[in-house]
Amino acid sequence: MARIAAESLVERLAEWGVDTVFGLPGDGINGIMEGLRRHRDRVRFVLVHHEEAAAFMATGYAKATGRIGVCLATSGPGGIHLLNGLYDAKLDHAPVLAITGMQETSVLGTGYQQEVHLDRLFADVAEYNMMITNPSQLPSLVDLAIRTAYARRGVAHLTVPNDIQVAEAGADPYQHVAPARVPQTMPVYLQPSGIPRQEDVEWAAEVLNHAERPAMLVGQGALHARREVLAVAEALGAPVVKTLPGKAVVPDDSPYTTGGIGLLGTRPSEELMDDTDVLFMVGTNFPYSKFLPEPRAARVVQFEAEPTRAGARIATDVPVVCDAKEGLEALLPLLSRRDGSAHLAKYQKMMAKWRSDMEALENPDRDPIAPQYAMSVIDDLAADDAILTCDSGTIATWAARHWTIRGGREFYLSGTLASMAPGLPYAVAMQHAFPERQVIAYVGDGGFSMLMAEFLTAAQHRLPIKVFVNNNNSLGQILWEQMVLGYPEHGVRYNTPEPDYSVWARACGGFGAKVTKSGDVAPAIRQALAHDGPALVDVDVNPNEPPMPGKVSYDQAKSFAQAFLRGQPHKVAIATTLFKDRIQRLGD
Repeated sequence: MARIAAESLVERLAEWGVDTVFGLPGDGINGIMEGLRRHRDRVRFVLVHHEEAAAFMATGYAKATGRIGVCLATSGPGGIHLLNGLYDAKLDHAPVLAITGMQETSVLGTGYQQEVHLDRLFADVAEYNMMITNPSQLPSLVDLAIRTAYARRGVAHLTVPNDIQVAEAGADPYQHVAPARVPQTMPVYLQPSGIPRQEDVEWAAEVLNHAERPAMLVGQGALHARREVLAVAEALGAPVVKTLPGKAVVPDDSPYTTGGIGLLGTRPSEELMDDTDVLFMVGTNFPYSKFLPEPRAARVVQFEAEPTRAGARIATDVPVVCDAKEGLEALLPLLSRRDGSAHLAKYQKMMAKWRSDMEALENPDRDPIAPQYAMSVIDDLAADDAILTCDSGTIATWAARHWTIRGGREFYLSGTLASMAPGLPYAVAMQHAFPERQVIAYVGDGGFSMLMAEFLTAAQHRLPIKVFVNNNNSLGQILWEQMVLGYPEHGVRYNTPEPDYSVWARACGGFGAKVTKSGDVAPAIRQALAHDGPALVDVDVNPNEPPMPGKVSYDQAKSFAQAFLRGQPHKVAIATTLFKDRIQRLGD
């Protein structure tokens, strides 16, 4: 059997260490599917139910492993479906390779069926973007694509016409007129040094050593630098604030952290941003600048791996281009250690009060079920090395505040794109990558309903993922965002019949439980976690529980009141919930 060009592509993927490709077949990639079939002992093909999910899976795989994630889709509509998941990779800096099909070269430009020029469509999302027009370009362009995805921490895209896919591997049918020969490359990526310049580190140390009220803000770029972050925090006596994608940088029970920042963050973190005189940003390009110190209210030191992102959000006195771990290791010996920091003690006391307030909201006696309680039960019963994936929406608030990072736990969501629906496909990909670990998807009913077919994917691949649906039968985050703008809610609550997603789980051959009473939450979650296979618990939670910011501003309160005055439906139920929350925080 003749060796085809698609084999050259797949073989090179294997040489790069790719062991899994997520995708959906189609006539535009039949040649690539044949290449995967011939090398199925080296590269596993994971058949999914929607190409968007395939892209999310590739992104989740890359986020959790640090290795290139690969997704595959056919020409035209299949490739189009990849885009949302690929933008998630682009905005969160995950290395992903997308491979798509294309009509055969002889009909390109004729308006042939499904002729969509995906290389043009992907121009904004991809750091490397190329259509293969000669079999001899493979495998060298695979090398360039993957190398670029790693180097620029983003998306690479190769689209392959279907006649090229099945052509003889290495064929070079055209006459050479340029002084060049077919490139011969190797599947090698050399990681650039992340060591900062010594003069930059000394400059940073000088500013930090003179800080009276230092604060650290750490993000996903510091996920591999937990020990170093804590060592610097200890030396400076500095509280550590975490972005949501950087939630797992340090444990949530650390005496140095004040938790998250922003609308989903904590009151101590927000107070700290207003109080600090030197902010030390490590591995983060936190976009919500409203939550950072006022311009020139604090000096800023930033350790950032990408030069174009240093100083992109706030005026930065000392921008240092480096890897977070390497930079902190170089900085530590230059810091003047502080013992008994009153500044740190102040925020430790505030954080103890915040934790107490959050625990008070985890009330098992509420009816309807408090979403904080459901999340707290998952937190209590999950393994100490569990991976939690999360959708966007109110669930991100509950996860941010009630999922505790301890031990080897990890946490992933669509951080910058904030897309709905990645939680389930992330979990599928991460369970493939880490078959021995507990992988939990914490999702809203809105996001789950978009890509719920991927629970069937988990069942068909015998993946023991655990899915917990926070079901308020609404688009909860949008509901509260409308009210914060002063508008009564509109078009955000679904009508009856209310769904029971546990039926779908059982139809797929998995475990499924529907919970409507608080007393049934813990038993159902315990059963799901113990189940030897995919499991889902659909929990009906209070749809009128607001994800309140850590610190409510006057303008937010005013707009909320205006929404009530302008005819907010369900205002009695919302007011009652807010009153109960206030009572709980007072310890009643």
